[in-house]
Amino acid sequence: DAGVHSKAWYAATCDRKTAEDALYRSNKDGSFLIRKSSGQDSRQPYTLVVFYNKRVYNIPVRFIESTRQYALGREKSGEERFDSVAEIVENHQRTSLVLIDSQNNTKDSTKLKHIVRVS
Repeated sequence: DAGVHSKAWYAATCDRKTAEDALYRSNKDGSFLIRKSSGQDSRQPYTLVVFYNKRVYNIPVRFIESTRQYALGREKSGEERFDSVAEIVENHQRTSLVLIDSQNNTKDSTKLKHIVRVS
């Protein structure tokens, strides 16, 4: 179990557009939620959606079958792995999350600070 179902930040039935709209409305750096990924792929079950600097980032949460752990973004060497999605959120409430803007090739970082609820 990814540890998401009872969490305030988990928007179970929320699609990408609804999540992005909710974050734009919050308009606070570090606003975030976790939603189910659009593709419903077992290797990428969730998406972490983060608002920072007037932009919304959709970061895939990957499930690593071999270790039964979770990691953010594309696979890379030395990546942080977590036993649950809840651990990813808790970790990035304490330590900054790197946000990569692939269009502008820029990097930012923010902590996960404000839980956004989708009505």
